[in-house]
Amino acid sequence: MGLKRTDEFRQDAVRIALTSGLTRKQVADDLGVGMSTLNKWITSNRDTDVVSKEDLSLAHENDRLRRENRILKEEREVLKKATVFFASQKP
Repeated sequence: MGLKRTDEFRQDAVRIALTSGLTRKQVADDLGVGMSTLNKWITSNRDTDVVSKEDLSLAHENDRLRRENRILKEEREVLKKATVFFASQKP
């Protein structure tokens, strides 16, 4: 039989999963729980105040900014390669 986790641990796990920017798989692995267990905790705490609306809003904004940052880095790398390519072309 599995280890019994406290309600506080479950709430912290849900908070981390929803606001950390990590994947649920990473959170589950870090906390030593199964993915299905973590997903059940998230589902059962969906309508509670485990995560404030402000924290959830900040987490969404962080996710958006991480995606934007990744895209900008990729675009910068493409431009660097294009610069090298065009600089090596002889007129």
